[in-house]
Amino acid sequence: MEIYPSLVTVSALAVYLIITLNVGRTRAKYNVKPPAMTGDPNFERALRVQQNTLEQMVLFLPLLWIFCYYINPVWGSGIGAFWIIGRILYAWGYYQAAEKRILGFAIGSLSSVVLLIGSLVGMILVLVKSFSA
Repeated sequence: MEIYPSLVTVSALAVYLIITLNVGRTRAKYNVKPPAMTGDPNFERALRVQQNTLEQMVLFLPLLWIFCYYINPVWGSGIGAFWIIGRILYAWGYYQAAEKRILGFAIGSLSSVVLLIGSLVGMILVLVKSFSA
């Protein structure tokens, strides 16, 4: 069943790659020369989407795999797919205006919290079983 979390992982990385390419596209479109990190607000929003997605992936990817290992790969992958949808909505909204990123951020954050709590519960259950055996 490792195929499901693997598909979610590759999908998340593909979304991140597209978001990263969009930073380069907006950098060129608005003539923001490296190493500048500021310029046109459209560029800055694209950069923030990329940076925030990277920050969130550091939490998401390990939690995805831990949840899938200790709880269930199908459920974990479903929650992971929901996280990806959240990231897409986050990017889509933020590209338009910073205020429009909230729904996507909430979906992604909720997904990560569920993966975190589930991972902790799964590990605790394994520990309890090992002590009672």
